[in-house]
Amino acid sequence: MTFGQQMLFFFSAVGAFNGLLLGIYLLFVKKLKFLPDFFLGLLLLMLSSRVGISVCIYFYPDLPRIIPHLGLSALFFTGPALYYFIKSSFQQEQFDLKNCRKIFGLLTIILGAVGLLYLIFPITWDHYFGTFIYTVWSVFVFLAVYQYYTFSKQNSKSSNRFVLPVLISNVIIFLTYQLISTGWVQIYCAGGSLVFSFVLYANFLILFNKKYQQISPIKEVERYSNKKISEVQADSFVSKLERLMNAEELYKNPNLKLSDLASKMNMPAHQLSQLLNDNLEKSFATYINEHRINEACEKIENGSYLKIEEIGYEVGFNSKSTFFSTFKKIKNTTPLLYKQSQTLTESTFQSSNL
Repeated sequence: MTFGQQMLFFFSAVGAFNGLLLGIYLLFVKKLKFLPDFFLGLLLLMLSSRVGISVCIYFYPDLPRIIPHLGLSALFFTGPALYYFIKSSFQQEQFDLKNCRKIFGLLTIILGAVGLLYLIFPITWDHYFGTFIYTVWSVFVFLAVYQYYTFSKQNSKSSNRFVLPVLISNVIIFLTYQLISTGWVQIYCAGGSLVFSFVLYANFLILFNKKYQQISPIKEVERYSNKKISEVQADSFVSKLERLMNAEELYKNPNLKLSDLASKMNMPAHQLSQLLNDNLEKSFATYINEHRINEACEKIENGSYLKIEEIGYEVGFNSKSTFFSTFKKIKNTTPLLYKQSQTLTESTFQSSNL
């Protein structure tokens, strides 16, 4: 290899290796402690695998034909991983993990079925497999961008400040590979690997800089976090909070964040969190979900024409499973059984009056 090729190989391989290590760390060390990190790990692992295989193919073109197909198969999951990274970053506790697993299971089955077609139509498969992979990737990248636009429009402040840099980075990588695959840009295939390496290290700098900028505000919060809210002031805050929740029905917003509610209360987010935890002995999620469940119970008791799951969406839950599990946790029964008990109570009451 020439010196230029050696440098190309070095920077591409190092980027792929570091991305691979970070992806493994997020997937298998942190696991499901923070869902966005899990999907980011999956995203990095898939992209790094594709990049590493691209570099190997460029410098060692005599590798078995199955190797580039494995690289494309890894690329198949980058779009879904990005989409669910965006979604889980905004939804957090409302994120439907069960449905996500079903989607990934379905995608795995589809990829397996497409792979088996090679045994029947090898020439056609070899010609269109790449197109199939890039089409799926394109669809999920567009969905991820739309998802970010939708959520960021609903919430002025994202719960995860690293979402936008990750999204932009993936769009850049996506466009690079698309331009290379279509032949519109005549550069080496390994050029996409270089772009990945550049974007990966650029993200490190961006995230490090943001983390550094957050050090002072965090210390400032810690200085005041130990100050107890007086009982008189706490009672006033709680009354204001209840009036606000009942008047504006903020809990019906499925993407409501602590910072959003704090802004409505004209108080710092850490102070509102302290009020909920110290004075009401509830987390933010528990407080909001109790309002939602109480509203749902009222609708059931009043004989709402809505279906059970529709009531859940109406009061602020964004999935049927989350509504059912939260209802059972708070009321120790399911919504359906609660509805049946109300119907039975009403029938008994009417019979006694007769």
